[in-house]
Amino acid sequence: MNLHYPGMAEPVKRNYQSRTREASAQQTRSAILEAARELFRERGYGGLTMQAVARTAGVALDTVYAAVGPKPVLVRLLIETAISGRDTPVSARERDYVQQIRAAGSAAEKLELYAAAITRIHGRLAPLVQALRAAAPSEPELAALWQEIADRRARNMREFADDLLATGEIRSDLNRNLLADIIWSMNAPEYYTLLVHDRGWPPRRFERWLADAWKRLLLEDDGRRSRGTDGNVPR
Repeated sequence: MNLHYPGMAEPVKRNYQSRTREASAQQTRSAILEAARELFRERGYGGLTMQAVARTAGVALDTVYAAVGPKPVLVRLLIETAISGRDTPVSARERDYVQQIRAAGSAAEKLELYAAAITRIHGRLAPLVQALRAAAPSEPELAALWQEIADRRARNMREFADDLLATGEIRSDLNRNLLADIIWSMNAPEYYTLLVHDRGWPPRRFERWLADAWKRLLLEDDGRRSRGTDGNVPR
């Protein structure tokens, strides 16, 4: 007889089954998110029906609602996971690139790391933002979502500005708010879209240009020694 008393360890078989179910649920959620991303990019908000998501992901409609919630929640999740680069949202302070930036010793290195991170993020995010902004005028909830994300990005840039100012390498005529606003305006997905999607820049060229532009705009003269002054756009 197989007895299991309170306080005893859970049987190995039960732990294995629990992990298997969890892995299966995560795979299903990932499939739903991927299907929704493609539909949102291709069809916009109006074409992003929950039925289409279920059909594309190969799951039941009830499964979509159970895994990600109703449509507005799904769209928020698509934006948040595109920013985080994972299937679950991650706060700014927990992201790997933010920790790398804070550990970097110079302002130039911090800006280079952030330019690289922004390029990766916008490769995922920019197409979704285009669909979001197109729908926002007729969908107040989406407009509020994008405004919330833009405001959060502005707050995060003030923290980044503090980190940069602490190096002592930022131009003396730039205060915290001005520094944050300049970076905020240039790290927007719209800026990436203009150069990469509209003008056809390769992402690597955009990354190098953004880092170089920030260093030229924000650092004291002695921070520019390694970058040259010939005015050529990095390729």
